[in-house]
Parts: sequence; C-alpha cells; structure tokens
Amino acid sequence: MKPHYLTPLFSPRNVAVIGASDTPGSVGQAVFANLLAGNFQGKLYPVNLNHRIVGGIAATPSVRLIEGPIDLAVVTTALRGLPAIVKDCGKKGVKAILLAKDFSDSEDVERAAMDEARSLARHYGIRILGPNVLGLMRPVAGFNASNYNSRVKAGNLALVSQSSALCTAMLDWADSKGIGFSSVVSVGEALDVEFGEILDYLIADNFTQGILLHVHHVHDSRRFMSALRAAARTKPVVVVKSGRYEDDVIGVTHSSNMVESGDVFDAALSRAGVLRVATIAQLFTAAKVLAANYRVTGKRLAIVTNGIGPGVLAADSAYMYGVELAKLSAASLDLLNESLPRNWSGSNPVDIIGDASPVRFRTAVKVCLDDPNVDGVLVIFTPQAGTDHLTTAQLMVGLQRESNKPLFLSWLGDAKVSESRELFSKSKCAHFRAPEFAIEVFRNLASYHQNQQLLLQTPGPLEGERLVPDVLSARAVIAAAQAEGRSILSERESKAVLAAFNIPVNPTRLAASEDEAVRYAAEIGYPVVLKIDSPDIIYKSDVGGVELNISNEATLRDAYRGIIGRTLQARPEAKIVGISVQPMRKRRFARELMVGVTHDASFGPVITFGAGGIAVEVMQDRALSLPPVNHYLVERMIDKTRIGKILGPFKNMPGIDLEALKNIVLHVSELVCELPEVREMDINPLMADESGVVALDARIIVQPTTATKPYGHMAIMPYPVHIVHCAMLKDGTTVMIRPVRPEDAQMQQEFVRNLSEESRYNRYMSSIKQLSQSMLVRFTQLDYDREMALAMVRQTDNGEEQLAVARYITDPDNESCEFALEVADSWQGKGIGVTLMQALFDAAREQGLKTMVGEVLAGNKGMLKLMARLGFVVTTHPEDRALTIVTKDLQGEATVKSLQ
Repeated sequence: MKPHYLTPLFSPRNVAVIGASDTPGSVGQAVFANLLAGNFQGKLYPVNLNHRIVGGIAATPSVRLIEGPIDLAVVTTALRGLPAIVKDCGKKGVKAILLAKDFSDSEDVERAAMDEARSLARHYGIRILGPNVLGLMRPVAGFNASNYNSRVKAGNLALVSQSSALCTAMLDWADSKGIGFSSVVSVGEALDVEFGEILDYLIADNFTQGILLHVHHVHDSRRFMSALRAAARTKPVVVVKSGRYEDDVIGVTHSSNMVESGDVFDAALSRAGVLRVATIAQLFTAAKVLAANYRVTGKRLAIVTNGIGPGVLAADSAYMYGVELAKLSAASLDLLNESLPRNWSGSNPVDIIGDASPVRFRTAVKVCLDDPNVDGVLVIFTPQAGTDHLTTAQLMVGLQRESNKPLFLSWLGDAKVSESRELFSKSKCAHFRAPEFAIEVFRNLASYHQNQQLLLQTPGPLEGERLVPDVLSARAVIAAAQAEGRSILSERESKAVLAAFNIPVNPTRLAASEDEAVRYAAEIGYPVVLKIDSPDIIYKSDVGGVELNISNEATLRDAYRGIIGRTLQARPEAKIVGISVQPMRKRRFARELMVGVTHDASFGPVITFGAGGIAVEVMQDRALSLPPVNHYLVERMIDKTRIGKILGPFKNMPGIDLEALKNIVLHVSELVCELPEVREMDINPLMADESGVVALDARIIVQPTTATKPYGHMAIMPYPVHIVHCAMLKDGTTVMIRPVRPEDAQMQQEFVRNLSEESRYNRYMSSIKQLSQSMLVRFTQLDYDREMALAMVRQTDNGEEQLAVARYITDPDNESCEFALEVADSWQGKGIGVTLMQALFDAAREQGLKTMVGEVLAGNKGMLKLMARLGFVVTTHPEDRALTIVTKDLQGEATVKSLQ
C-alpha cells in the first residue's frame, strides 16, 4: 500500500515555518523554537518578510524562494493573508499546511479568507490542518510544530482533540502521570482535515497502540464512523465528548422529543466498538488499561477483601456503576468453606477476615478467578495486625500472570503499603488507591467488551423467508405528499408506507361525511375507532380527535360530530380532510409499545424503541440504535428498556410474539435505509401480544433528500442489496453475485481450503492451508463504505457454493482502492473473472473511486492475461521484481465489452 496521503503532515522531511520569528511571545517564535528544540531530523526553513535570519537560520521572504522541496508549511501569520500563502505553497509543490493560528468566528474577513484558501488548496492538492491554537506534535519523532511550552513525553498513545485548550490540559495531566504520546493533534476548526482522515492515518501508524479522542462535534459522520470502526478493530479507542446537551435532536414526533444528541453520540460510539468516558482522568486510565491488553468478557465482578467495611462499600460502588456482583458457583463456595475461617462472609464480597495471610488471600482469589461465573476480581487489602502486604502483593502478581481474567488490586493506606504499589507499577498490574476507581475501570472494560461485540455486527439482508418491500409504492406515497407541499404524511399515507415494508397495520378508511363513516363501520364491523384526519394535526388525542370502542351507529354519529366540534374549537385553522374509521382491536393481554425514527444532525437516522401510549414522553422509556440493525442489535435495544422486562410471561399474561416484534424493528430499519426522505416517524401505539404485533397508529415526517449516492444519508453503510444480481456463465450455469455477509464465514473457509496450493499461493503469497479466525472475521465482517467483497455463488442441493470472490479496500485518499480476486480451480476458464471484476468495477465507481490497483505475482500468467483483457496497465514492482503492479482507471473508458 502506498504511503498515506497525510504523511507529509505527520512525518515531514522538510518544513517551512511561515511567520517564524524571534519576537518573544509570538506564535511564530514559539512554534519555531519548539521545532528547533525538539531535535527534528529534517530541514527547517524560516519564512519572514522582514528578517533575513531567524533563530540563526537564513530566512526567505516567500516559501517559493526556498531551494529544494517542502513537505509541510506551518503558518503562524494572520489568517487574512492565507489565500496568498496557499497560492505560493501550491506553486512550490507543498503537500500539507498546518495553521498554528487561532480563528475568530466574529471576523467575517477571516472566514472569507479561509473559504478562499480552502478552494485554492483543493485546486493545488494541498491538505490543511486547523486553524487551531496548539498545532501538531509527533513526540516519537522529535517533531513539535506547536506553541505548547511544556514537556511532552514520547509514548504509544495518540491524542486527537478538537479543543486546543482541553488538549493542553490533557497534556499537563498526562505529564504528571508519566504518560507519553506517539502523536498529539489539535483538530481545531477543521477547515479541511477532519477526525476520520486523522484516524485513518493512526490506524496504520506502528507507533500508536491506542487512540484518545476529544470530540465536540462531527462534520462528516460517515467518514468518522467508518474510520472509527476500522481503528477499533485493531487498537483500543477511548473518547471523551464535550457539549453533550448543546445539539438536542429537534423534531415534532415523540421519537425526536425523547432523544438527546448525547444519547445518539453514545449509540454511535457503542456501535463503533469504542469506549466513551466522562472525564480526562477516566480517558487516560481507560486507555492505559486497554493498551496493557486488559480485557473482560462480562460485567460480573468478585470482590475479595480482609475487611468487610471496605468490601461492602465496594459492593455499593458496583451497584452504583451498574456492575454485577458475581454469584459464586456451588463448587467455589465449597472450596472457600474448606479453606477459609468459619466466620468468612459466605458470599460475594468474599471477606476472608482481617488477619488473612498471603496464602489465604491467594487461595480465595484463585478460587474466584477459576469460577466460570466471574469475569474479574477486585482484591482489597487493608493493613492489619498479622498481615503481610508485600508478600500478598507478590502472590497477586504471580496470579495475574497465570490467569487470563483481570485482577484489580487496591492496597488501602499510604506509607505502609507503598512498597507493594511500587511492585504493582513495575509489574504493570492494574492497581488503585481506592476500590471505587477499580470498579469504574472494570465497568469501562465491560462496556468496551460489549461495544466490541456491537462492532462485529454487520447486518445483512433480512433473514428467513424474506418479504421484498415495495419500495416504489412507498416512494410514490411520499412523492405525492411532497408534490402537494406537505411534509407530514396522514395516518393513511403513513400506514401505506409501513405496509409497503411488510409492517402489519390496522386498516384505515377515510370518511368525508357522517353517513360515509356509518357505511364503512358496517363494512368493517363494530366496534370501531374514529380519528380526525388533518395534515395540520400530528397528535389527534391532543385535540380530542379520537373516539374508541364505538359499538353502534348512534354512538358513531355522536362521536363523529364530537370529534369535528372539538377539533374546530382547539384548532380552528386546521384543515380537516375527514374522519378515519378503523376496526377496534380488542387484545386482552396486549402491551402498548412504540417504534420510531428521528434524525440527528450529525449521524442521520436513529431508530428508537420503548413503551408506547399517550404518556410516552412522561415515561421516557426508550432505547435507540443507529441503523442498519440485525436481530442481535434489536435484542439489545429491547433489553435496555423497562417495558422489555414484561414482554415475556408476566403474572397472568402470556409472553408476546417476540419474533414478530423484532421483525417490526428490522423492517423499520430497512425502511429508513431505503427511504432517505423519511425524517421522523412514530408507530404508536404498536400493539403486541401472544398473537402478533400490529401498528394501530403511525405518523411520518418527510423532507427532500440531499443524498448523492445510495445510502448517503446514513452514518453506517447498510448491506447494499441493490447490487445483488444474477448472471449466466459461458457454460449456461446460473450464478448470483452478491456482497459477502458475516454468515458466509464457513463457506469462505471451505472455499479457501479447496483451492490448490498454487492458487492459494498466488492469492495470499504464502502457503496457508486455511484462513485464521482473525482473517475470516476480517474477510466477512465488512464496512461496506470503505471495502467491498463480492461472492459469486451457485445454488446446490446442500445450499450455496462459492465459486469465486473479488474484493477491494479503499485507500485512505478515498480515490483509489486495492483489489484481490480468487476463483475456484474447477471453475477457472468459464469467464468468471471477467464477470466478477466488472461487478467490482461498478461497485467501486458507485463509491466514487477513480483508480483500482493490485499486486500480482510475475509468474501468475493467467491472472496477468485477465488483467490485460480488463484494461489494467501492468508494470514491474519498483521494489520486488517477483511482483507486478496492475492499475486501472475506473473513470476512463468502461470495461471492454463482449470479452466473453
């Protein structure tokens, strides 16, 4: 893979400092002095209009007058002159600019100058970081292009912050704790380079083992989420968010009114497999523990202590943090009863009595570590008469080396136990001065594990006997409303859209008169429900626009007139279309639920689930998730709600049809994926019982879409159903070409096992017999926004058989991609390579990619012949003559036709 396009920014060889100065207190002086003092190994060039020498180095009045190439220009002058500077840098061939200068929102002149500079930078292919106060540091390389005047230690954590002020506070805190960094990046105003691009660089940075993010707001959520998910697959990422309540979700439906932007951000981070924390201290503590490879697989904690008071306080902290106290198995309790004094606590917390010896501590902790019901152990030592803190500490260090479960050690006191703490630090054990800090870290580790499980979820098409939605019908309903200038669909229109996506709805008939309502009620059968139908009224109950359980004609006529009268009194300006007539669903054991959709300014559509009914906003019982979702994610949503606890058998009530409920949420996910026009939606009430689920009422808010490519309105790219298609091979075999799904793992493994040794070597350039588990996950759990794998399969009596697979992964520049192709030996020579590669070309073009590149062994004549037929340019690898590089311009002439 070619060097990352941000390499000139992060690892420049030649740096020009525009505005470098000897003036005390100036930004130019601070930045240039830091570069000189940082032992930067590249060449430094000061640029100053008024001085010939700066810091003892000859200066030039313009970057264009510097002899030799310049990778990075650091700008410390006023932003008003930025356009001219960018133009000079462009003509010089500079690849990156760092704006180490503050920006004032109130300065219209500066805003105009930045907009012009950004346009010029795009013209010249220059990337810009900033403007920001702090700058950029690479402590591992001695590169400090910032005005930060304190020491920054080199280490393996990367710190990326949107706020320069918060970044300096983090650096000061980290220095006091001896924490070092591979990179420190202040994103600032994000004129050009954003979080997603920086994350992409750090993913491949060998100096970075963990990433710390401070985020205030996100501009490009798709790029941010895609990069965040890619980073979280390879190294721990911890995030602290500021401005949690600044950007509340705004809308008119219950789903929007119940959601805060901070909740959406939490859901996004969870889905990305990263950990969110609340404070700077938690940020660094969590990062250190994760980078040290501490992991848990659940949230069940055992506490072992020689003091019942600290043990009970720790248990209280566990309850407060949502940590579950492990229930020790019967076998463990038997072992503890045999080994501990009679008056031990008998349960968790395990109080082993104040005079506990080191061996007694080891016995109790070992039993807990071995218990399958325990995910981690907190050991609390209190110095008492007869105890030996150091020997106990030594035994704990040994136990941690033996166990794959984490130990959290809290030696209470100060001077008396200082030697034990030094031992823990040298042994890199997780130790804490107070038990509550340890419990907080355990909680974070458990959350991180859960989020990593969410990261693995790659929702495919709906499973089972899939009912294909009538997308065209749904779009026609929306288009008709928009043609009338309406953004709010009526209940009938909303239900028509739901029905098009196979969501059961209560049928609705619109009556324009009292007599018509009577006729419809007779056809439907009493009892019925009457509801006002008005494009100006979203919630009918608010105006007295609903009458339930109408059992006869006389009651219906009274109800009809009453609804009209109350509505006109409450909303005299409202346009009344008529009264809808619906069957009254009598369900003795039904629960009222709500499924909704809202829209977040950063992350797009969000699905909500919770308790329904007219008091939904008062109850505030809801969970949310970014679409697309699958069964696992839906189950997580349901489990997070209070109403979810009574969906199973409850007192005299049978459990609801849970599978039907899950399918409703899955169909809603499908709806928001396929209909970018849907801005908000409420299905409330959604009635659920043992017989099934039905939407009794619904409302949808729409707006014109601004998405320019499929699923462009979503933060997470869903399974691209639209590119699934059938084809016919030369021999008449009918095959399907579709994106790879997580459930294809076993089929993919069998495919690789059945390849010949020569084919496996040609593809993987090694003699592997099968894919490792990590490779299998990597090849089948895809982020379709940045990579694609297309499988060609045929249907057999035993299910699907994979004949070939072609894949690409996007380079960080988002313009080029690297591809790979493998065809089963017995299916070679049947035109598969051409057919599959053409489909891959189309998928890459749809994502806006311009170039496809691959490496092929020089001896693989068959593949090279295929590449030539497909229009690839073949060149010798510059570093390895055993390899060739094949390159195709995807934006040029289409693939040669009729190759078969």
